[in-house]
Amino acid sequence: MILTQDDIEREVAALARLDPRLEPLVDIAGPLPVRATPGGLRGLVGMVVGQQVSRASATAILTRLGAVMDLDDPHAILAATDADFRFAGMSRGKERTTLALAEACRDGRLDFARITELSPGDAIGELTALPGIGPWTAECFLLFSAGHPDIFPAGDLALQIAVAHGLGLAERPKEKPLVALARDWAPHRSAAARLFWGYYALLTRRDATPADTAVVADAAPRP
Repeated sequence: MILTQDDIEREVAALARLDPRLEPLVDIAGPLPVRATPGGLRGLVGMVVGQQVSRASATAILTRLGAVMDLDDPHAILAATDADFRFAGMSRGKERTTLALAEACRDGRLDFARITELSPGDAIGELTALPGIGPWTAECFLLFSAGHPDIFPAGDLALQIAVAHGLGLAERPKEKPLVALARDWAPHRSAAARLFWGYYALLTRRDATPADTAVVADAAPRP
């Protein structure tokens, strides 16, 4: 699992040995931060909130949401009122997803400890079977919240751009070709994703790593 700085350094070193083409990118990107986000229900709700909004907006929404309910407790989420979600600034679609996740967690259908032990494909399949959870959300949760060592979100535009530039490809690979390409980096695909996000940040001077969108800030009680 990738949970500490030592874990990242170990995985990146193994990745570079596996594919020497990546050694220059490792030098360019420099040390990669851990960027671990909360695990369990809190972390998955954070990933949902972070879908298609800016990091600042996601952090603000999660701060307000955490002020009115315990995001680690499915019973507390299910007991929340519609007004609580409106106070937080949640869309109704994301509210429905959050309630569905809390219900699945309460009923035992969503078992985070078990999911982290599954293979990448099985873990992604189980998460995407939940309402409102697509492949990108599932992959980023497994990568940053669960610390899974072998996840590569090939549908991420920043990763596609970084891989094309970093490997000197003629064009940006779409999702399916990038999935096939990334198989060569197994079982260290999470390190590859982190490396290419780091490379993208240097290339564009814009940090597109999705991890920060799931950070749940400490919240003051709602007045």
